[in-house]
Amino acid sequence: MLHSVIIGTGSYIPEVEISNASFIDHLFLEKENVAIQNSNSNVIEKFEQITGIAQRRYARPDQQTSDLGYLAAKQAIESAAIDKETLDYIIVAHNFGDVSFDRNRSSMVPSLSSRVKALLQIQNPDCVAYDLPFGCPGWLEGMIQADIFIRAGVAKRILVIGAETLSRVIDPHDRDCMIFSDGGGAVILEASENGTGTIAHKTQTYAVDHILDLQMGNSLSTLNGDDNLYIKMNGRRVYEFALTNVPLVVKSVLDKAGVDISEIKKVLIHQANDKMDAAILARLFKLYDQPVPENIMPMTIQWLGNSSVATIPTLLDLVLTEKLEGHQINKGDKVIFASVGAGMNINALLYQF
Repeated sequence: MLHSVIIGTGSYIPEVEISNASFIDHLFLEKENVAIQNSNSNVIEKFEQITGIAQRRYARPDQQTSDLGYLAAKQAIESAAIDKETLDYIIVAHNFGDVSFDRNRSSMVPSLSSRVKALLQIQNPDCVAYDLPFGCPGWLEGMIQADIFIRAGVAKRILVIGAETLSRVIDPHDRDCMIFSDGGGAVILEASENGTGTIAHKTQTYAVDHILDLQMGNSLSTLNGDDNLYIKMNGRRVYEFALTNVPLVVKSVLDKAGVDISEIKKVLIHQANDKMDAAILARLFKLYDQPVPENIMPMTIQWLGNSSVATIPTLLDLVLTEKLEGHQINKGDKVIFASVGAGMNINALLYQF
């Protein structure tokens, strides 16, 4: 039986560091053209208490999303020590395409996957490149699709990339602009008859009642003639949705695989809000009447922010390359990946290293 096994990882963490103090002079609005009454220092302090985010990374002005994806992919190919021409698929998860630094316009033609393939100088026409816009769970959904391709015998090696430049699509007058960041992460999966690799996975979409929990909308300031669209989030609804549904999806994956939660060594969850992620983890273990083990959930949100589809592959690369202090993954370890985001979409995947 064929399994999809991770043979290489890579990540690109942008060089530009943006601290919370960088937002001290922003004009934050409560609603359209109505200023927040609290001082910015109080707004920022409360933000950090709620989200755990102290800083984030932004792409350089000369970089776009496809550049970040390319840099992560290049590293993954080097890590896997393979001939790039042997890749059967390149799947790039993103949500906004390439957005230049100086204007809020998305460029999605040609696809980012084709742009990455061109940057990698892959000549093989049988290496199929396609994009996957699926909200924050996009990279993990790419991993799920890659596993299906490999198990079906239609592909042997697949590059799955998650890249985003959210700093280009945030409303500077919205407090939520402090959540988002930029980055790129990549993984190469290979077909193998030895080892376990991907064991089970599940995906759900709740569109009818939650379609507008994350969407694009106008700036809170309408006084300067800005007609751009920015990412908008109903934070309370997203929090409640994730806390209710993510643990159940993870449990369904474990139940399908016949694996008990006590066998899980690490949980790599989308880095959206550290309190929300901790609450999801607690709710998951409560379903099994077990306490949450110490050090099971590595976190990067405090210094990297929420880079959407790039968060989990970046986190995975940092752990596997032992660049995240106090965390490592050993041979035989079972690990859960889980994400939630716009759509509203949820997915989870169980993997054994």
